[in-house]
This record gives sequence, C-alpha cells and structure tokens, in this order.
Amino acid sequence: MNEFVERQVQFRWTKPKSSYDVVIVGGGGHGLATAYYLATRHNITNVAVIEQKYIGSGNSGRNTTVIRANYGIPEAVRFYQRSVDLYYGLEQETGRSIMHERKGLLWLAHSEAGVRGERARAEVNTAFGAETEYVEPEQVKKICPQLDLSGGGEWPILGGSYHPAGSTARHDRVVWAYAEGAMRCGVHIHQRTPVMGLLKSGDRVTGVMTDHGPISAGLVLSATGGQVTLLASKAGVRLPIRTHPLQAFVTNHYALQFNAMVASATLLFYISQTARGEMLFGAEIDRQPSYSYSSGHPILQSCTFRAMTLLPFLRNLRILRQWTGICDMSPDYSPIMGATGLEGFYVTTGWGTWGFKAIPAGGEQMARLIATGTAPLIAPFSLDRFAQDRTMADRGSAGTH
Repeated sequence: MNEFVERQVQFRWTKPKSSYDVVIVGGGGHGLATAYYLATRHNITNVAVIEQKYIGSGNSGRNTTVIRANYGIPEAVRFYQRSVDLYYGLEQETGRSIMHERKGLLWLAHSEAGVRGERARAEVNTAFGAETEYVEPEQVKKICPQLDLSGGGEWPILGGSYHPAGSTARHDRVVWAYAEGAMRCGVHIHQRTPVMGLLKSGDRVTGVMTDHGPISAGLVLSATGGQVTLLASKAGVRLPIRTHPLQAFVTNHYALQFNAMVASATLLFYISQTARGEMLFGAEIDRQPSYSYSSGHPILQSCTFRAMTLLPFLRNLRILRQWTGICDMSPDYSPIMGATGLEGFYVTTGWGTWGFKAIPAGGEQMARLIATGTAPLIAPFSLDRFAQDRTMADRGSAGTH
C-alpha cells in the first residue's frame, strides 16, 4: 500500500471575505472538486466553499467508495468513464494517495431477463467507451470463487457483466486531496458556516447569507447533499428531488482474498472488501423519504440474508459498524447539473447512490460550465430536460433499487 501520512496535508484556513466571484455551498467531494478545477483548469481562484460542518462530513464521508462506469445509457457511460479516467490520475495530479485500487465489478444476473439486461449493458458500455464484457457462470466463478452459483437454490447465478475498471478509493482522502489542491491555488474553504439563505436582487441570486453575515457572489453553486431542496426553495426554485436515507455496514476482518466487487440488482445489495479486510455492504435506499441519518436493524437482517445466500462464508463474520447517508433522487435516476432558470444560481444534485464515483467528472464539468458557459458532456443532465420531456432514465444502473 502507498503509505500516506495524514498530518502532511496542508490546509490553509482563512476568514471569509465579503465577496467572491463564485460561492459553492457544500464542502463535500462535488463542491471541493468544482473549486479545485475552477482554480487549476480555469485560473478562477476567487472562490469560497462554504460547509456547515466540516469538509466531507456529509455523504462524501458516508458512502461505500465504489467507482464505475457501467451505466445503461450512452450519456451516463461517457460521463462516468470520464470520472473513472480522472480518478486513475488523481494521485499523480494532486501528489496525495487516495488509496485507489482497481478491483473489477461483477454485476450478476439471476433470470433470463437479467441475462438479457447484462448482455445489453455490456454492449452499450463497450460502444460508448467503458470496458465491460458479458460472462458465463464458469467465468463468474473464476472472478469470484466465493460465490455459490446455485444461489442457495433460490437465486441461481446465470451469468453477469464484468466491468474491469471498477475500483475503490478512500473517501476522506479524495476530499482532502481536492481541498488541499484548491487551497494551494488560493480558494477559501470555510467550515462550520451554515448558509441560512440566498441573497437576491430582482430575479438574480447575488450571494448567500451565513450565520456570520452576508457574502456576495457573482455566481452561487449548490453542491449540497441531502438539503438541496431546502436551499433552492429559499430562492424560489423547486427541484424534482426526493431525499432518501441509504444505509451501509461493515463486518470484522476476513482474509484479503475477496478481489472483485459483486453486485446484484435483483437481490438489492453489493459488497466489496476494504484495505483492512472488512466486508463492506451497500443495500437499497429506505423507501420512506427522509432527512434522517438514523440506522436500523431491518436493513441488516434483509441485506445479510440475501448476501449469505450467494456468499456462504459471510455466515462466519460479524457486523462491526453501520451508518447512514441521505440521497437526493431525481425522477429519472440521473443527476441534475447546471443552471436552474434563476440567474446566478446553479446546482449539482440528484446524485442518488452514485455521487462518489462522479466527483472528478462532476467537478471538472461544472467548473467548465461556470468558466466557459458550456460543458457538452453534462448538457443532457440539465434541469430543463424535464420540461422538455428529455429524461435520462437509467434506473437499471442504480444497483440497489
């Protein structure tokens, strides 16, 4: 493993100014990445990132660290493949280890319809730049020997798609790398500074009101996770977003021999192994919309039952920790990026359960849009697609719901 001394991270904290060219609300991965790329790609450094708690305290620090591009529509494949590529070069660019590890992602099929779906996924991915291949059961077994192909007699594994570029990275180190890089260029990051409202002049957003006072801005970007509808409503913008809790958990250590990430959209779970040997589980979103960060036993019971059916060795492990993030879900299960129709106010939201994997490309493209006024890679994910009936429906790629 590439050793990383965390105390070497150089953060440069400053007092807020009264005015910035760009104010980004939300100090998670997307907000920090946007600030970083504004500074490093476009030389826009009069930027503030405002976080109500501490950087990475929201969903960026509560996810399951999966990086992939095996989506179901061309626009998403191209976008997430760009993110995969940026993740591969992030350590070299920032000079910081993010514990990036290529593992490969195995997406299982348990029915004839599932087989057709995974064959189609492999074809679409390959056509638009994301390496994916359909694999038969014997190949599935070679990729992940721990799998029971009979599925306990309930969910037989009939095949699947294999995405070799699937990987993981340490979430807090991704946040720190972007924050440190942005600060080095002169970007200001203000922690423990809640945004109480948006400042307006006529039909234009002109800044934010914080608990420390007003801050003017030429442009305000909402990169919040979980509270975006509340923030947007302060400017009179209604977003088609519903927020749902999403729970995850890890077990005690297991021998470091579980090499691939495994997902089953039918059984609504996915699993990988951390660098410390823990088995890391993700499951479906809570059905009831909520801003709650509470965890509960029912998800443990249902998820582990399904997982043990396919991976019998899990019966010998114990659950150590459980946590919850909150996911902003759009109607078509694709993100919303760009202008809101209100001058001076942009959003990057609707990331659902796939926000971490999108951090580099999301930040890069939002920075390009802010700096140049155009970003073709994310144009299909603009808010006005709903009014134009141009939805980017990709629920089959969500993995857990």
